[in-house]
Amino acid sequence: MMIKMGFADGWMKWIRACIFNSSMSVLVNGSATEDFKVCRGLRQGDPLSPFLFLIVAEGLTGLIKRAVEI
Repeated sequence: MMIKMGFADGWMKWIRACIFNSSMSVLVNGSATEDFKVCRGLRQGDPLSPFLFLIVAEGLTGLIKRAVEI
């Protein structure tokens, strides 16, 4: 979808990295645990989330319009 919308390769790589290559740690009694890899998805409240939703919604809208025309 992002290719069809004209996103540059750099932007797509950056977004993929945010989704697939992130790590986190947890505070336990005020001390951070070791980092662990998060395999997919965004953190709750991530500012990137609404933008990705809009990209997907735009694609879904196009699919619905095409289905109605058939």
